[in-house]
Amino acid sequence: MKNIVLIFIALTIIKTNAQEKLVNNIKEYNNAIKSAKAGDVIVLKNGIWNDVKLNAYGNGTEENPINIKAETPGEVLITGNSTLNIYGEYVIVSGLWFKNGHSSYKSVVQFKKDSKMFANNCRFTNSTISYFTVDAGIKDHWVDLWGKNNRVDHNNFTGKTSPGTTLVVWLKGEEHIENNHRIDNNLFGPREELGTNGGETIRIGTSTNSKKSSKTLVERNVFTSCNGEIEIISNKSGDNIYRDNLFVGSKGALTLRHGDNALVERNVFLGNGVSKTGGVRIINSDHIIRNNLFIGLQGDGYRGPIVVMNGVPNSPLNRYEQVKNVDIQNNTIINSGPISFGEGKDDEKTLAPINTNFSNNLIFNSKVGKNILFVDNVVGISFNNNYIDSPTTEALSGFNETKVEWKEIGSFPIPTANNSDLLTVTKNDKSFKKDITNAVRELFNAGAFNLDAKKLPKALKLRAGPGWTPKIIAPILKMVEITVEPGLETLRKAIDNAAPGSVLNLKTGEYIFEKKIKIAKNIIINGDKGGATIITAKNDLEKPIDYLFRINEGVTLNISNVILDGENSNLKYAIVSPDKQEGGLYNLFADNITFQNFKNKSGGSVFKAYNGTKADTLSFKNSRFENNYRGLNLSYDKDLMGKINANTIILENSVFKDIEEAAINYVRKIPTPEIPGGNLIIKNCVFTKVYNQEKGKPIRTDGIHRVEITNSVFENSYKVKTPVELQGKNNFISNCLIFNSGFVKVSKNATKTDLIYKNPKWEDKLLFIPSEKSELLKENNNVGYIGLKQ
Repeated sequence: MKNIVLIFIALTIIKTNAQEKLVNNIKEYNNAIKSAKAGDVIVLKNGIWNDVKLNAYGNGTEENPINIKAETPGEVLITGNSTLNIYGEYVIVSGLWFKNGHSSYKSVVQFKKDSKMFANNCRFTNSTISYFTVDAGIKDHWVDLWGKNNRVDHNNFTGKTSPGTTLVVWLKGEEHIENNHRIDNNLFGPREELGTNGGETIRIGTSTNSKKSSKTLVERNVFTSCNGEIEIISNKSGDNIYRDNLFVGSKGALTLRHGDNALVERNVFLGNGVSKTGGVRIINSDHIIRNNLFIGLQGDGYRGPIVVMNGVPNSPLNRYEQVKNVDIQNNTIINSGPISFGEGKDDEKTLAPINTNFSNNLIFNSKVGKNILFVDNVVGISFNNNYIDSPTTEALSGFNETKVEWKEIGSFPIPTANNSDLLTVTKNDKSFKKDITNAVRELFNAGAFNLDAKKLPKALKLRAGPGWTPKIIAPILKMVEITVEPGLETLRKAIDNAAPGSVLNLKTGEYIFEKKIKIAKNIIINGDKGGATIITAKNDLEKPIDYLFRINEGVTLNISNVILDGENSNLKYAIVSPDKQEGGLYNLFADNITFQNFKNKSGGSVFKAYNGTKADTLSFKNSRFENNYRGLNLSYDKDLMGKINANTIILENSVFKDIEEAAINYVRKIPTPEIPGGNLIIKNCVFTKVYNQEKGKPIRTDGIHRVEITNSVFENSYKVKTPVELQGKNNFISNCLIFNSGFVKVSKNATKTDLIYKNPKWEDKLLFIPSEKSELLKENNNVGYIGLKQ
């Protein structure tokens, strides 16, 4: 009894000595933290804390940590050029809101002071970081985890727009190996597509340190619209666990990029109808992927629901090691893109997966299409008792056709007990005794759920984020004008750093690309109208690029007064659509552009629309397409009924000259062009020496509902028999001149009026200026001016 009393007195003394202090500003805070001891609580007064460097440090204990907290959670706003450094032992920071700041620091929160003082057993919790930006040129992280046994939990991270991973775990140095960090119960909110590498939401390790053990636990987090790049989570170290996380409408995948021995279990991936949504991508060795649920994922290729990659012989740490000894079982995949094995096979990635098990998985698809893709030899993968319920019959060894009976819990499908087929399974030493809901498997069956499961997975019942609700409103970014100097990669850097809607003004000179550019935000690019602004690719690249610009879905690119040149670089395309099957609308408005020397005959064209994509408007005005293989190619869905790659194409006051094949290939497979879909408007254009072959058609518009061609010239395609062929009552050609280019055909109520088959009689053949006696002039044809407006 006496000992108990003494212990009680000692604890009372410790509690009595601990202090709680309210601080009103950074000066008072700095004074308080200097003298903070175990058990002390420093309370930051509600209000705006602008331009502050908060150092949260000290030596707490497990029983008596040092606490730094907001007076009221969510009402201490950290703004401006601010940062937080946590270091020492057992320090907890909570309740802060880093809101709409603009920083010169590389971290918003980092678990260290410098290269020698780190955090151990510390915690950042119940806080929010939203729309915190950095100065141009800084690649920042919102949270940098160093040290050991630290925790980041119950936070909201929303709206990162700058390059750099949202949260990084570092393993540089022995102080950070086997760190046992926990990243749990956080809400990772929307992050827009960055358009370049470095937009991950979480990265654990680096390629350099990927053979080191991290032992980081990532669990019970929600990832919603995390679209920064293809790797939502990038695993680059060993022995990490990803458990009970929910991914919603996020355009990417949980990627086991480097490192070995990861466990991926009980996660839920929901596509929610969003394109490019993926699941788990697998590289390296000894991983286990089990008891995961994938529903409605729209991605394919690297963004499939389960993707097993090919590897590189003698791979350096930063490339692709061969997949070995990986176990994938008891996952359920519903109405998603194809599962892919040997993905990425090319001249470099030649090593197919080996010693890999794919068993007891359940695949359901209500739509016709491939469910399984073998990109390379799969002799090194053991397929056993996987089940497919799909209208597409696929006779594949190790995949059994079945019909699954479902019930619903909260609109989510669960297989009922009436699925006896699923009880035939192949177990091994990695077959887990519990299902996705963590219920014991009394009868072991295929798929993530026990048959007739009574509850949903933990991932679908999460309450992630802080205990208070931040009302996050995206700041309105002001459109700014930026002058960009000519040079190597200067335009890319300007685009990366520009706010959406910004205007980039280019000078006379060359803007040279080493890498292709993805336009992931609305942007305006203006060249020097009175000079010569040239955009091209660098010669003799080790890895040649195939296009200059890609416009992502949901984005509008305005570009004017530039020359896009494919000379000497073997570029296939000047501009391309979003990637295949990315169906969100996008727009391109090009004015006074010269597209020249895109002569790659391996499918090349000035503009390419990939299959499954759709532009709202493609507009080309006052432009020249000269010395190219093809012009605008929107034909890759030509065999799919009703599919079209653009709602509207506008060509006005533009020239197509010396085009080897079609100037415009804009088609739709449809029973009749009377069904609405597609608009092509051509006004005051000149087509000269285009598709000069007997069966050549300079303009192809099969199945397009509305085609209007007016005041235009077709000349000197002397082998061509039919330059234009129109069908349907909404197709017409009027007041045009055709010379040495065959004859226009119309059918099915299409019309042609006021066509002139005569020599245009140019005064200036380069600028296409007609002579006084030319039939192109209104006073000579009595209808209207034909050709380029001067």
